[in-house]
Amino acid sequence: QVQLVESGGGLVQPGGSLRLSCTASGSIVRIRTMGWYRQAPEKQRELVATITSDAMANYAGSVKGRFTISRDNAKNTVYLQMNSLKPEDTAVYYCNADVLLGLVTQSEYWGRGTQVTVSS
Repeated sequence: QVQLVESGGGLVQPGGSLRLSCTASGSIVRIRTMGWYRQAPEKQRELVATITSDAMANYAGSVKGRFTISRDNAKNTVYLQMNSLKPEDTAVYYCNADVLLGLVTQSEYWGRGTQVTVSS
């Protein structure tokens, strides 16, 4: 009923920039919180940034000051602007959304992920 699709990943040199996008579609009443997580091979998935429906943002300490999360509520889309990228940012980046399907019916959804590789 609900799907999230990420885009914008790719290969970039250290110090470069990328902008990720994630759009949610389906039978959505409202998206309360959206966020980005990342996972490197054989490591745990970790939070990168989240943003609430009223645009309150939270960042992991490792990306604060370099990444910016934003959203367009009308388009059910969340963005992640990534600047000053480092090799340690290399991971699959996943979009997450906390979705209201009814008056009190909530479900959490994940995208399939988009690969970000930072390498010289």
